[in-house]
Amino acid sequence: MSKGHVIRCYDYVNHPYEQVRNALSKDPLSVFQSATKSAAFRAESIAAALHVAIGGITVQADIRVSVKNVEEKVPGAMSMSAPATRLRLEWEAATRPRLFPLMKAELSIYPLTATETQLDFSGLYKPPFGAFGKAMNAIVGHRIAEVSVHRFVSDVAGYLRQILP
Repeated sequence: MSKGHVIRCYDYVNHPYEQVRNALSKDPLSVFQSATKSAAFRAESIAAALHVAIGGITVQADIRVSVKNVEEKVPGAMSMSAPATRLRLEWEAATRPRLFPLMKAELSIYPLTATETQLDFSGLYKPPFGAFGKAMNAIVGHRIAEVSVHRFVSDVAGYLRQILP
């Protein structure tokens, strides 16, 4: 996916970084499933529901999320001043995935203060169906994708706020 559409969003969790990191590093798929009130695990990925209301119409798609990599950056004397954890994610529609964009993203987690952690999502997707897909994306697709991602990150942050001690 050399070219595509970038989506960025963030949210905060009012808990220390270590607690948020541990919850997401231990079993991120379970967190995503619980946060999005999804059905059940499927193989090495999870089905979750993304839903968006645009102009009074609700659009919903079950997605399959997979965590490709979890990387933890420990602060060093010269390189960084704060720790960070990055989860490399991909998601696609659980049914008829060729009809929907494939999202490749990174969810970064890092401390803002001793008691607040930021979730920072940066993703890239390419609409299916070539020129027709690009046209549909320009009309409404990008809005659906943006709202879906914002909802996903908000759901994950809200869930972590509730379950962490």
